[in-house]
Amino acid sequence: MTDLSIGQYVDLRIINEPEVTPEPKTGAEISIEQLHKFYGQVKVLEDLDLHIQAGEFVAIVGRSGCGKSTLLRLIADLEQPSYGEIKFRSLLNFREGITSDDIRVMFQDPRLLPWKSILHNTQLGLKKHDFAKAEQLLEKVGLKEKAALWPSQLSGGQRQRTALARALSHTPRILLLDEPLGALDALTRLEMQSLIEKLWLEQGFTTILVTHDVSEAVQLADRVILLDKGHIASEFSIDLPRPRIKNADFARLEQQILHAVLAT
Repeated sequence: MTDLSIGQYVDLRIINEPEVTPEPKTGAEISIEQLHKFYGQVKVLEDLDLHIQAGEFVAIVGRSGCGKSTLLRLIADLEQPSYGEIKFRSLLNFREGITSDDIRVMFQDPRLLPWKSILHNTQLGLKKHDFAKAEQLLEKVGLKEKAALWPSQLSGGQRQRTALARALSHTPRILLLDEPLGALDALTRLEMQSLIEKLWLEQGFTTILVTHDVSEAVQLADRVILLDKGHIASEFSIDLPRPRIKNADFARLEQQILHAVLAT
């Protein structure tokens, strides 16, 4: 697996790609208040408060076992809090609240059905009148020509692109990313980062990324949250212009966050 060492900072902007103009934010606000999650006597999250703006891109970092993925599962309603509240509000006020249909999760494993084609995997859960949207998203992620293939015929990066297209075909207000790029090689990972950022800018959904990669967090997020033993240890605002270049300012923020993680 190819990797980039700390200190190698290059311009990662895609050559000749047109600059994306951000659309109005269509995501949802997330308010987390006094959140606790226990498994028996084990405290995973304790008295956690966090507010995420509609359309914001937040990255959550921290050591293994600090509660990152548990927090994502609670937001996705895949698990229930032991105590506390997670509240949502639609920025466009289409309705009072946000339901689980407005939230999509992308995992490290693409979780594609091996007996269905790439197109049919992307169309899962959609009504027939929305099937064209799935085809459009396959084109956006560069897989239009692969639509009739089986998942086994794609590379790992292409399978993750399919999983991303499937998640976005449901027009989510909130996209939760649970280390979706962790198993990819370095160059494919960079391509996927650029693709996720491009689609987020186009569609304006609220995004929460769980990652162990501090560089990835700085590359994508508006704000980085450091969790430690179920608490928010630190928050870092990433005020760097997009598309981001790995220059001295980028390196400074990366090192600042990395040192905070190592100190936990």
